[in-house]
Amino acid sequence: MRFHEFGGPDVLRYEDVAQPTPGAGQVRIRVAATSFNGIDGNIRAGYMQDPIPVALPHTPGIDVAGTVDALGAGVAGLAVGDQVIGFLPMTEAGAAAEHVIAPAEILTGAPRNFPLVDAAALPVTGLAAWQALFDHGNLTTGQRLLINGAGGAVGGYAVQLAKEAGAHVIATAGPRDAERVKAMGADEVIDHTTTDVTAAVTEPVDLALNLAPVAPERLAALVTLIRDGGTLVNTTVWMPAPSDAQRGVRGIDLFVRSDADQLADLAARVSTGELRVEVAQRVPLAELATVHAQAAAGALPGKTVIVAPTA
Repeated sequence: MRFHEFGGPDVLRYEDVAQPTPGAGQVRIRVAATSFNGIDGNIRAGYMQDPIPVALPHTPGIDVAGTVDALGAGVAGLAVGDQVIGFLPMTEAGAAAEHVIAPAEILTGAPRNFPLVDAAALPVTGLAAWQALFDHGNLTTGQRLLINGAGGAVGGYAVQLAKEAGAHVIATAGPRDAERVKAMGADEVIDHTTTDVTAAVTEPVDLALNLAPVAPERLAALVTLIRDGGTLVNTTVWMPAPSDAQRGVRGIDLFVRSDADQLADLAARVSTGELRVEVAQRVPLAELATVHAQAAAGALPGKTVIVAPTA
């Protein structure tokens, strides 16, 4: 599935292309699935050409789960037949295809005893949660954490990882997601559709994650809930994270990066059942434009994996 011009979901075309050949340090993957991420829609629409310049025609899909079927020169540690997952380079051809080329260094083994198709829901959102909590937020046992927008995929992973790390987790979620977020381990769940978050959080938090596309004033209000010396990590990077220099509160914008070691740790947690991967729908690759349209309309039911043809 490719687009030859930037625009709405209708620019996506399902078409035949030549099978790619891996170069030095690369492998070719027979794709089982990719997943939809919000950034996919922004790249397709042409909004990200400055930070993420892609050449046209472009194949989307930055998550990949699949099976190695060819090795380039100099690749060690991987073999044909290995099941792998990875966060692909965002400027290169993605995994909305039967085959994709990937740098060997960004891949790790897929979770064991887990459907390979569903493993495509892990890399980007799992890494975003990990990096927000630990690389940028420096979360430690006993700290208080606020996750604003915990109902999405990143929020779900963040709740689980933070609870495993021994944090007290306060999560905001709408009525549709409240019970699920609670089941993932949140100690407190605030319905942001009926409750003012700033009024509901009565004790300061050490770390706040903003995962929701909130208005600037609502993002700024989160800073007031953070203790002196604490941190706000923000994933809505088109709106810079506010800070409070007088109180030593840092505002950090999260740009998720590929990290095979971190992804291997997450995959291991999935293999043992410590980390739940939630998939709301599985959609055939030929219907990817429908998923982009759902996302543009704000109607995605949750994390969506895009299943490649099996023949």
